[in-house]
Amino acid sequence: MESKSAQPYWNPYVAGVGLGLVLLASFVVMGRGLGASGAVASVITAGLDVVAPSHVANNPALAEYLKEGTSPLKDWLVFEVLGVFVGGYISGMLAHRVTRVVEKGPHISTPRRLVFAFVGGVLMGVGAKFARGCTSGQALTGGALLNAGSWAFMIMVFAGAYALAYPMRRQWL
Repeated sequence: MESKSAQPYWNPYVAGVGLGLVLLASFVVMGRGLGASGAVASVITAGLDVVAPSHVANNPALAEYLKEGTSPLKDWLVFEVLGVFVGGYISGMLAHRVTRVVEKGPHISTPRRLVFAFVGGVLMGVGAKFARGCTSGQALTGGALLNAGSWAFMIMVFAGAYALAYPMRRQWL
């Protein structure tokens, strides 16, 4: 069987316009913008409600996900995030880019790279909770609404990334 070569990536400007149109469609169809951390909170709340329902009911931050007795898994953001995973996989398959590989530099082991990725993900999750939204919710939705807090959040995201880029670069060289 002949191996197909990977398709080139989209032009970032075209992809950016496409993302902007998806955000606009989200506002028009759902009346809300995009976001992912709300989906994670919904899934966590659903799991906690199974093992500790009294804790969820007595915690205002979690109880808000149990509106009128419906399952938090029915929140549209859960379906949005599932769509991102399924759509990303289908896109990768169509572009012949689905492979099992850990992206890393030559001077870092695979386990250490995975630990750094996990720690970075945890820090982003904690930051998203403090910021009351993830980067997609804050930057895309909040930024499109000209929310000053969202702009401040994204400035700090870029400042933090630039501050860590220099000391972390040796992991990739």
